[in-house]
Amino acid sequence: MAIETVAVTGGNGKIGEAILAEFAAHGYDTVNIARGKRREEVSDEFLSTDLLDAGEVYGSIARSDADAIVHMGTIPGPTNHPGFRTYESNAMSSYHVLEASTELGLESVVVPSSINAMGAAYQDAPTDVRYLPVDEDHPVTPRDPYAISKHATEITADGFGRLPDAPTISSLRYPWVATDEELRETFASQDRTLEGLDDAWHHTTRDVVFSYLHIDDAASIARLAIEADFEGHEVFWAVAADTSMTTESTTLAAEFFPEADVREPLEGAETLISIDKARALLGWEPERTWREL
Repeated sequence: MAIETVAVTGGNGKIGEAILAEFAAHGYDTVNIARGKRREEVSDEFLSTDLLDAGEVYGSIARSDADAIVHMGTIPGPTNHPGFRTYESNAMSSYHVLEASTELGLESVVVPSSINAMGAAYQDAPTDVRYLPVDEDHPVTPRDPYAISKHATEITADGFGRLPDAPTISSLRYPWVATDEELRETFASQDRTLEGLDDAWHHTTRDVVFSYLHIDDAASIARLAIEADFEGHEVFWAVAADTSMTTESTTLAAEFFPEADVREPLEGAETLISIDKARALLGWEPERTWREL
């Protein structure tokens, strides 16, 4: 069955709207399924939906007549919500989308994971990095509600992926996803050497293994994941091909991850997180870097 219509939950948000635009640019009909009022002008249809209400999720996906869905309608970070609300938003809304999509026979589903699934950024304990480059098989040690909820979402997707006639399910582990303007302000106009790290935002440093992603590349990997044809559920790292630093990756590895086993040579400022799986299974290659700005 060819995919013609794609629903995006949370299409009112920064990344969700970019994903809607990506699908529209590639000839798909699009539906924004989101809470509250419409705040974008990209989608062909808007359905106001409480994503924590299983019945509303099922009804809206059915009404959308979508062939596939990208679920982005979750709390993007835990700092402004109680822990249980963060967990509920991420884990339960994903469950509702996966359940409805499976029952309705959708072809493909993308659910939002995060670098935080391995435990990063929002917890006091340092991110546990045992080898480099980090890949999808690397152990995860989440501790805070946001990280735990992202890991739970991946485990839930595993379960749905084992069902007979399951859709193709992709979990995308996004880092901080940024626009040109945000990358100029945070990277290009700042000191991104080791000396400048004292003033750097922790979402761009060791806590997240010096990863980031341009919003255009975040949208393209979501589209390619929807278009992919594999069985069950797969997790993919979705990070830029380079780090957030001007310092070479070998120096970053030695300075910040001295106990990690470096399993592959690190060249220049290339990412410390492997994107080989996304390249192989999705045909994805991140095209944008903050160094061009």
